[in-house]
Amino acid sequence: MQHTGTPYSITNALRAAFNETLIARRAGVATPTIQQRRAFHEYFVTHLPSSSLSPDRQHGGQHHKLPRDESQPHSGSSSRSAANLQQGGRDTTIVRIPIKSAKHHFGAGISRGSRPYNEDTYQAGTIEIPSFAKRQPLSIGKRKVGGDVESAKSESGDPQVFFFGVYDGHGGAECSEFLKERLHGYVEEAALLFGMESSLQPGSTADADELDSEGGVMGEQDAEDLQKSLVSTWRETVGGYFKRFKPEYFPAVAPRARDGSTETLNNSSIETIMSYAFLKADLDFTTAQASKHTEEERSAADDPVLSDKPLNENDLLFHPERPASQNLRSRQSSRPSSTPDLNAPIGGSTRFKGGSTASVALISTSTPTPFWNPASPSTILAAHVGDTRILLCRTSDGKAIPLTMNHHPSAPVEATRLRRYAASFVTDSFGEERVLGLANTRAFGDIASKRIGVSAEPQITKIQVPPAGFAFMVLMSDGVSGHLSDQEIVDVVKEAKTPAQASNDLVGFAVETSESGDNATALVVRMGGWERRSEGGGGSIGTKEQRQYRKDEAMDPRSRRR
Repeated sequence: MQHTGTPYSITNALRAAFNETLIARRAGVATPTIQQRRAFHEYFVTHLPSSSLSPDRQHGGQHHKLPRDESQPHSGSSSRSAANLQQGGRDTTIVRIPIKSAKHHFGAGISRGSRPYNEDTYQAGTIEIPSFAKRQPLSIGKRKVGGDVESAKSESGDPQVFFFGVYDGHGGAECSEFLKERLHGYVEEAALLFGMESSLQPGSTADADELDSEGGVMGEQDAEDLQKSLVSTWRETVGGYFKRFKPEYFPAVAPRARDGSTETLNNSSIETIMSYAFLKADLDFTTAQASKHTEEERSAADDPVLSDKPLNENDLLFHPERPASQNLRSRQSSRPSSTPDLNAPIGGSTRFKGGSTASVALISTSTPTPFWNPASPSTILAAHVGDTRILLCRTSDGKAIPLTMNHHPSAPVEATRLRRYAASFVTDSFGEERVLGLANTRAFGDIASKRIGVSAEPQITKIQVPPAGFAFMVLMSDGVSGHLSDQEIVDVVKEAKTPAQASNDLVGFAVETSESGDNATALVVRMGGWERRSEGGGGSIGTKEQRQYRKDEAMDPRSRRR
């Protein structure tokens, strides 16, 4: 059946949201502002005891006022019991802590290796979307967990959702920089447009498998129309593989069950929103680059006969005459970097034919207690495209648990998906299979390979994390995971004292033992079982000999000549 919905437009969506806010204000109804609806921050908000901020602060009550050099240990009976001390509330202060500077919670290691420049980027912060964590059952007898340190709630009323992403560019850093600056904005916009519901609010059905959403702030399209419009735009703009494109997490276009059931699936789930954000970001980047010309193409277009090139050489998409949706303005926006302007021009004045892989992890908790607290359960959602990787270290046995798989032509699922459109698969001198010269079958950008199926449809993995179930999470580019095993990576992190030290040690070891000298980026995120990271599985001793052998080989200049 032909879809006749209104074409998708973020500009129209924001205009509709802004008009809704104005109408509500005139009617005297409280409604969140645009900044409250979409506000990415590179910091997290938490409650800390006031005494930890100013330990010498004098408190009233029964505290003594003697100088420290004259104070003495207490002896004798006390009128205040330990129970009374525990029942009394502690003064707390709300503070903002930059995630990238919190070395005990997060670490990022970056190295360009032996390359002349670095094409890897990363992002870390809190994202303004409703919580998708599993609602915990109520317990009458169990006392509240979390202690004195408690994370503050977001402006929407839910606990903060943390965003971590690593992007590995190829052919240049233009695409990876685009993802670093704007991908989280696409996720926030998609949650707004789809009307994503919180899984923690009373009466919410966000966790239900059967749910028909009415959409978000757009009056023109609901969640089902948004999915159909995006797929239709891919089909008309690119063609080829996308003529029969049916994303896995798009219930509106997914094939019906063989038994003929007509159940309504969740059109506003977090999986659908992440898929939509990835595909929309890739469409905007691809369309913007296809409308440009390289320096050579611009000079050849003056006289195509003398240049002896085909007239349609520049036609990379199905309809090249369509203007770029987001490259029409030359004036840069003055909005703050924490809130990306998705309508700003994409890239430079010339065409960029490269691309980027991406691995994004969202962490949501069911309580205001942060996910790194040993008593706090959480939910992790990983969205992945390409050969960057996300690993978890299980606390009980110290094993590496991968959340992603490499999207290479050698993967059976990817080979089956592309055989119909790719002309041939070749093997390079290093023994790696490639399709049209690309090592990745899924990536952002790579506009010359879109029609054969190199898409940015993410592989999505959702996992429930029990309290202290995992010690830490690692996100890395292929400069780290390309030659190191998952267990080696985890064992290197175990030996560090802080996530910041762990990320630098991991990148240093990867660059030192690498033969390709590729860019290397690693993010280490502390989880609830961090203090017990070396207890399970004998710590890091399992791969110690293998890692030492790699170091010895790297130090021997004759070893690589064998």
